Amino acid sequence: MPDVISVILRALSFVLLLQAAGVAIFVAIFGRRLASSRAEVHRLGQAAAVAAIVLVAAHYAMEAARMAGEMSGMWDPALQGMAWNSPARAALICRLLGLLLIAVGLRNAGVRGTILAAGGAVLATGAFTLTGHTAVNVHRAALAALLMLHLVVVAFWFGALWPLYTASLRETPAQASDIIERFTAVATWLVPVILLAGIVMAVLLLPNVSALNEPYGRLLIAKVVGFAVLMGFAAANKWRLGPALVHGPVQSGLWFRRSVAAEYVLIAAVLAITAVMTSFFSPET
Repeated sequence: MPDVISVILRALSFVLLLQAAGVAIFVAIFGRRLASSRAEVHRLGQAAAVAAIVLVAAHYAMEAARMAGEMSGMWDPALQGMAWNSPARAALICRLLGLLLIAVGLRNAGVRGTILAAGGAVLATGAFTLTGHTAVNVHRAALAALLMLHLVVVAFWFGALWPLYTASLRETPAQASDIIERFTAVATWLVPVILLAGIVMAVLLLPNVSALNEPYGRLLIAKVVGFAVLMGFAAANKWRLGPALVHGPVQSGLWFRRSVAAEYVLIAAVLAITAVMTSFFSPET
């Protein structure tokens, strides 16, 4: 039971942390173009950051229960002390501090708030390089840089989806289409980095090609398939659904929002797969 609860909390914390970090990045790059939807986007980022703080803390508290193999381990001071003195402590502090900076920064619509939130996004995502398989690998330095790049771009993409969804509802069709066009112009160059960095990390982490037949490798393949489907949605938004907000039929906004919602669910599913991979399996076995 502790393992199941822990991986659920881990998956949800991944989703909300990257959502909050992504909103902070989106506001830093495109925030000045938001008009009617600006306040709502800021509130979304704040809510995601606060919820992520709760889930990150809850997941950390479950580490002692996982050590004990039962929920009562959460109340064992010795096990909690072991968890606190592990590398997870530094990652926890960075995540919580980063999320707090995002929540505080997004309360301020000015430049200082934007910089504060963006710095929090970098700190929260950078925490992932402190623990896990990449942190103990012989290629740790290269893997840390690749993982950081990978996660920042994932946050940029994932965190932008609900702001784009909101903009399509609150902004004028011309304004919403302009924001979507500018976002996709940047995403076209950045999003492929997710796959490229992931491939290089897989090459460094996996001992051989046959490891793809193991649970870790199979889940990795599932993530690649999910990414391929996501690229299809992204292409449709860039070339068809986004421009149609201005020149297409009345239903264009609804079609765009459905596509964005599907992207969001699919990325959340990929993050859940990642939570399972990093909790139960290793690339070396």
